[in-house]
This record gives sequence, C-alpha cells and structure tokens, in this order.
Amino acid sequence: MTPDALTAIFDALPDPAMVVRVDPYSVGRRVVMANTAAREMFRINEAQPMLASVIRRPDLLDLVETALSGGAGGEVEWESADAVQDRSFRAIVKPLTLEDQGSRAALIIVRDETDARRNERMRADFLANASHELKTPLASLAGFIETLRGHAKDDKHAREKFLGIMAVQVDRLIRLVGDLMNLSRIELNEHIAPTGTVELSANVADVVDALAPIAAATEVSVAVDPATAVIVGDSLQITQVLQNLIENAIKHATPRGQVRVEILTGQSQAALTTPADPNAAHRSLVFPAVESAARFHAVRIVNPGEGIPREYLPRLTERFYRAPGQKSGDTSGTGLGLAIVKHIVGRHHGGLFVESAEGNGAAFTVYFPAP
Repeated sequence: MTPDALTAIFDALPDPAMVVRVDPYSVGRRVVMANTAAREMFRINEAQPMLASVIRRPDLLDLVETALSGGAGGEVEWESADAVQDRSFRAIVKPLTLEDQGSRAALIIVRDETDARRNERMRADFLANASHELKTPLASLAGFIETLRGHAKDDKHAREKFLGIMAVQVDRLIRLVGDLMNLSRIELNEHIAPTGTVELSANVADVVDALAPIAAATEVSVAVDPATAVIVGDSLQITQVLQNLIENAIKHATPRGQVRVEILTGQSQAALTTPADPNAAHRSLVFPAVESAARFHAVRIVNPGEGIPREYLPRLTERFYRAPGQKSGDTSGTGLGLAIVKHIVGRHHGGLFVESAEGNGAAFTVYFPAP
C-alpha cells in the first residue's frame, strides 16, 4: 500500500487522530499528521503545529511524553462544556516506531463518548425509576397478604377492604408493565416510517368516546372542534398519542370544567408554536424532522386546570416524571404517558408544543406533516 493510500485512510477515520513526534530542531513535540476530524476538533490551521499549542491538558501531554519516552501509553478521560451540553471525551495514546532511523512517535485518538455516557445514565435512571415504581405496589401487596394471613384472616370487613386495595395495586402493576413493554416496542420501531393514513377527527372522536366515563366521573366535559385532516401515520399509535394527551387534560382539569380539543389544518410550524397567551410559559418538547416550510395538521388540547409551572416544562417527556402534586403511588398514571407520546411523535416526524399559564390551565399541541 502506498503512503498516499495510508494517508487517505488515516484522514478518513471518523475519530480525531494525530501522530506526534519529537521536533529535531527544538525540545518540543510536533503534530506531524492530523486527520480531518482532528483538525476540526482542535482547530488546527497550520501544517505541523507544536503539540502544546493544540492540546493544553497536562494529563494528556504527560501521557504523550510517556509514550515518546518508550512507555506503553494509556488513556485519559475528561469532560468539557459547550454552549449546548457537557461533553465527555476519552483520548487513547499509543507509542509508534517510525521507519526512519527508528525515531519514536505517538498516536493520539480522541473519542467523543458523550452519547454513550448519556445512554448509560439514562439506562441507570430508567432501571432505578422502574424498580422504584414496581417496588411500591409490590411492597403494598406483600403487606396486605401478610395481614390477611394473620390477624385479619377471619375479619370479613378487613378482608374485603384489603382485597379491593390489592386489586387496585395489581391493576397499577399491569398498566406499568404494559406501558414499559409498549415504550420498548415503540423505541424498537422508531426508525421505521409509518405508511398508513389517519383521519384525525375520527381518532379524536373514538378517544373522546372511550374517555367519557373518566370525564363523567370528574364532572369534566370535552368539546371537540372537528375538521377534516388526513395524515400519514400508524392509526393505533396516533390514537395512543391522543388518548394520553386528552386523558391528562381531563384528569388535571378543574371540576365541572371543559376540555377543548381543536383540530387545525394546513398550519405552519411558527403558527403552531406561538402561544395564544403571550405571557404563558411555553416550550417545544418534540421538534419535527422536516423542512421548516412544511405544512402541518394539528390537534390542540386545552386544559382549564391549574397549569404547569415554567420550570417543570422541560422535564414533561422524561420517563416516570410527574407534574408537581402527583405522587409515585398515584394510580391515575404510570409516568410514562408523555414519554410514549414523544417517541411516537418523533417516529411520525411531528412536533409537540406545550404552553401553560399558572392558574389558567395548559395547552398541548401535537402536529404532523400534512401529506
């Protein structure tokens, strides 16, 4: 293989990579090769810069010096913050022996491990939260079983009361496991674009009919402003999105209040993400993966409740996150509803927008590209 071919291969590496050797004309160390990724990351503009002008981390410079002195090299990890997020890096340093007169050099490869670290933290948080959510009803069930085996065994009134509570906890476990499996399936197929068609008014009507008992129990009415809006999508998943959003609105509405469901057609993203109340807190929870000039069909659900404080809006789609005032033992939800909504909307290249004015309710707008 020719030197030019090796240079081309080196330059094509996705991770930043540099070759460093002792400068024969000074006591410094010079970067004699740097691929495109390294030049971009370290902002290398000159042909063979001194290493100290490119890297200013003492621990990494010490490791390079060890490799140049005949050592085995090693790894260095560090974190840095940019305008968007904290980033994690790992640098691997290996000694090299060049052909010309046996001179020593060192290879530096830098890997951006931000996504891997974030995924590790998400998995750890998910397992911790899931364990906690499962532990609460299981502990309750274990306690009531022990009681029923003991002094309450022959107490008919206590037995009926405890069995009723146990049935509620079992129902919560079933819904929690179902939501976990559902979320797993959605994430598994998130990269597969849907191909069916959905008429939003029909799905909204089905969801409102299904939630009628819950609305009646809380003395909340649901008013629908229908319109003809057909999108490309998975009908079952769109129904899940609408059911989660409308059910949340009913549950958090003030008693004898009215939830409004509006279907909007042919709207721009700017129009759909402009709050109706200029003073309301607002945030885009999911951004559409389409060009900004696209048109969208949307469903806007307005909840006349207490609203959501501004500081809690960014966390609404986190798994197991509940708005203030809800406890983990609350049987009204598993804390996974909006996480499921987020992934379904992402699969459909849609968007999700929330606005909230404390004391005056909240509104969620979910929108999808118009075909």
